[in-house]
Amino acid sequence: MRQLFLYPQENEFVKICMENGIYSFDTALMYAGGKSEEVMGNLDNLRDPKVFIATKANPWNGKDLKYDSVLEQLNKSLRSLKRDSVDLFYLHAPDHNTPIEETLEAVNQLYKEGKFKAFGLSNYAAWEVAEIYYLCKTKDYLRPTVYQGMYNSVTRDIERELFPCLRKFGLAFYAYNPLAGGILTGKHRYEDREKGKIQDGRYANPGIWTDAYLKRYWKKPLFDLLDKLRTTLDHIYGKGKVSLVDASLRWMYHHSKMDGAYGDAVIVGASSAKHLEENLKSTKHGPLHEDVVKVFEEAWGQIKSDCPDYFR
Repeated sequence: MRQLFLYPQENEFVKICMENGIYSFDTALMYAGGKSEEVMGNLDNLRDPKVFIATKANPWNGKDLKYDSVLEQLNKSLRSLKRDSVDLFYLHAPDHNTPIEETLEAVNQLYKEGKFKAFGLSNYAAWEVAEIYYLCKTKDYLRPTVYQGMYNSVTRDIERELFPCLRKFGLAFYAYNPLAGGILTGKHRYEDREKGKIQDGRYANPGIWTDAYLKRYWKKPLFDLLDKLRTTLDHIYGKGKVSLVDASLRWMYHHSKMDGAYGDAVIVGASSAKHLEENLKSTKHGPLHEDVVKVFEEAWGQIKSDCPDYFR
């Protein structure tokens, strides 16, 4: 599976990716208030002709997906990235107040202008994917070929209806949140939030997105299951030999519903160069022991009734 790296911060991060054969980078207008794209636009090693850049237009923070807004957002992203076009352009999430026909007209106009090469969707429900596909087909617009969605060993709601939809219409799936927003790293304890001990990471700073992630992943049953997984890993492989991060990423690569034959990929990110290198090493490790896979399956069985929606 091709790997993508989210939030490139500096040349060192990009260098590590390229040394590991990764030339695909994912960003969005909303990431870090637009700073992510500006940083990428100033990185010399992203001028390599093999580099693949993806960005997104969104309906948040006073924006929408009306015709003019979609054009304005991608053009702003291109200015920040210092590029004439990007390889992949997503609609980051649905705008339920704007007719999808208007949004798709804008997307098609940008494509005709040569501003991007491939069209993607993110955070849309399966029925919306089908609607968009058929609208594009009917109007002879560029059809979506990629879907970026939330997926990991403890967030698998997409398996029921979204994956069959994507397979039917030929869309590759790119997974974000493979470590459940950092919960699957094991660095947090459930009590940390109540005791005010969350010092770093996406859960440390108050805000609307922090609240969203707390609601999505900060749940006692999930933390309890991590303890069981950690115990199983130590028993099978030896104490501390295989981390929760390594096990969680290996589950994605070898035991999930993703399939490289369809072009599926995992979006890998990190908060430091060390963590990035460790995460990328996991892409080279093989399948997990069956007892570990069994714990993941048991975990999903216990928490799936409280799984967050994959769509918005």
